[in-house]
Amino acid sequence: MSIEYVETESTTGSTKYVGRGVERLDGPAKVTGQARFAAEHHYPDLAHAALVHATIARGRITAIDTAAARAVHGVIAVLTHENAPAMKPARKMSFLNLSSIASGSSVNYLATDEVHWNGQPIAVVVAETPETARYAASLVRPAYEELPAAVDFAAEAPNAVPEKGNPLMESGADKGDATAALAAAPFSVDLDFSTPQHNHNAIEPHATTAVWDGDRLTLHEGTQNIPWLRKHLAQRFGVPEKSIRVLSPFVGGGFGGKSRAWAGTLLAALAARATGRAVRLALTRAGVYHTVGGRTVSTQRVALGADAQGRLTALIHTSVSRTGRVGGMPEPITEASRHLYAAPNIHLRQDSVPLDLLTNTFMRAPGASIGTFALESAVDELAWELGMDPIELRMRNEPERDPVGGQRFTHRMLREAYARGAERFGWRERDPRPGAMRDGRWLVGMGVATAHHGSMRMPASVTVRLGSDGTVVVRSGLHEMGMGTATVQAQIAADEMGVPLESVRVEYGDSALPPGAGAIGSVQTASAAAGVLAACGKLKKSVLALAGRAPGSPLRGRRMEELEARDGGLYHRGGGQTYTDILTAAGRDHVEAESKGNMLGFVARTVRDRRRWVRATSGAQFCEVRVDPDTGEVRVSRWLGVFDVGTVINARTAASQLRGGIVMGIGMALSEQTLIDHRNGRIMNPSLAEYHVPVHADIPRIDVQWLDEPDPTMPLGLHGIGEVGITGAAAAVANAVRHATGKRVLDLPITLDKLR
Repeated sequence: MSIEYVETESTTGSTKYVGRGVERLDGPAKVTGQARFAAEHHYPDLAHAALVHATIARGRITAIDTAAARAVHGVIAVLTHENAPAMKPARKMSFLNLSSIASGSSVNYLATDEVHWNGQPIAVVVAETPETARYAASLVRPAYEELPAAVDFAAEAPNAVPEKGNPLMESGADKGDATAALAAAPFSVDLDFSTPQHNHNAIEPHATTAVWDGDRLTLHEGTQNIPWLRKHLAQRFGVPEKSIRVLSPFVGGGFGGKSRAWAGTLLAALAARATGRAVRLALTRAGVYHTVGGRTVSTQRVALGADAQGRLTALIHTSVSRTGRVGGMPEPITEASRHLYAAPNIHLRQDSVPLDLLTNTFMRAPGASIGTFALESAVDELAWELGMDPIELRMRNEPERDPVGGQRFTHRMLREAYARGAERFGWRERDPRPGAMRDGRWLVGMGVATAHHGSMRMPASVTVRLGSDGTVVVRSGLHEMGMGTATVQAQIAADEMGVPLESVRVEYGDSALPPGAGAIGSVQTASAAAGVLAACGKLKKSVLALAGRAPGSPLRGRRMEELEARDGGLYHRGGGQTYTDILTAAGRDHVEAESKGNMLGFVARTVRDRRRWVRATSGAQFCEVRVDPDTGEVRVSRWLGVFDVGTVINARTAASQLRGGIVMGIGMALSEQTLIDHRNGRIMNPSLAEYHVPVHADIPRIDVQWLDEPDPTMPLGLHGIGEVGITGAAAAVANAVRHATGKRVLDLPITLDKLR
């Protein structure tokens, strides 16, 4: 494939560590208990806080009785809207100021008597122990004036309005006349799908330890975006950004739920300021559901028309999702439908409706995860209508250019992914008849679906320091949520500088470091890699300049292009020198170089790139299920995912990321749903006892493969892979169930009652 314009960022010298399955550098600290998370930092006189949650969906607090709570021995303070110090209101969200996205909602907690959702924090109890705080919180007695509330999505969906696009998220699209083409198509499907609300369930519930020293705040927080959180806290508490230090070296999972500033974080800092004590606020699992947004509910229509050869003539994909009345963001549900299939007539539309519920937020592969369920289920159903193999149908409609905008693809190898997957999975052994394959009494089904997720990078500042002992220190405010952030950046730096991996140390998780990119949108690895490459390039030039000034140096008069970094120094065919020799001769104990992220440059590059090409990761998901014909029980028995994700930096962590996404997709397909009481907006299953995520017994061995072909427009040719694994996964399960039973399930999750 040719690319009209490429911005290749390559290494000098041969690769030694990139691509290898290196063990995570943070592994020993985690398995030995040395890694400390947000709720594990101790301070003298540490107090503990607990939240009191509203029990109505909308209204006003007419009275709040805190006497019993304040009388409990060990209670330090009970903060309500009647006595809490005021925070500044959150700024209105704007894509011209990305840090404004950090605001979880527009509610100014404890500065208003208004209630906007069932579960909104309306008081904070601070006590000497967490048990005392929780008990006292249970004694707070609010009284309300209830107001009419809209909490039933199905009832409110007819009031949805079209979403507006923005520079980072596409919305609707029209090409040709899809409605007329659908009506004229000899073969067609027209299906309505639904997906429920989902909630994050990271192994580490949200927690904050906040300490004020005058107007200086130290915050221990599990966050996915240190720079955004720091800016948001500075604005809300009216202090300079430099007065706030956010420490987040370890994050026990996030999936998008820790990318914004939610009530627990703000109220922990508020309580610490009000009491003059160090305060820890660790949310219960139910508290996370009440105060941290999740994935929106959705309804979707996908209609496809095709000729007798299976070539699409029409593609219609519309959706309705919801936001909160006090915040939230639309989901790009139709994004994959813009890019996956070559149809001459395309209509895409995304509508949303605000409800009196907690705001929705990012959750692994926002929009794409639920959008690909509907799209890829509909494509599979069209294959049944045509009597065509579902892989063949997809390949007949594989586009050469972007179907909507006509841009080139920077990198797209779906044909190769499907070919490899079909061979490895044994697709040719699939009996195409529904219900024809059995294993004893179990019905066996095989399904496929396409994975797709947009790819980009954001600004990240990185400093690289080279010591005279040959050690390399990479410094950037990156985030480690278990995916191996420090490990992959160390691999890149080791190769760039030509030093052993054990000579590289990565410092991260601290706002005192150069600001890194957020661990959101699968952007962190590529964003940080670009900074590491640039800083290492500058550093090597500085070292060469030092060597060039030394009498008798074999590097005198050499250009960087003539050299390679290896064996702890710079070398060429005529000889070279180690870094230790060069720095020692120059009388330096270290040299340092920095690559600074540029937000204006990021915006300009994003706009430019979208006009020129489409950049995305993709893949082929293969699923086999067994279905009990009497009970409707579904068990996933085999899985293969083959992905086109550019260069893989670490084979071990990449496999883990892709498998994790697939596991989450299986949960979405078979069990996960947040249940809302439509009378009062209450979440009815806010715990892992009632919100069913997959466990080991639910998951087979997951085989993941990748093509490892670099994208020439990305640093080292890599793409982020944290989210692509979930896309297409739910559809692959649904398609396998359709093959096993002959029944098309349109509404997630696929539960027993839908197959009886």
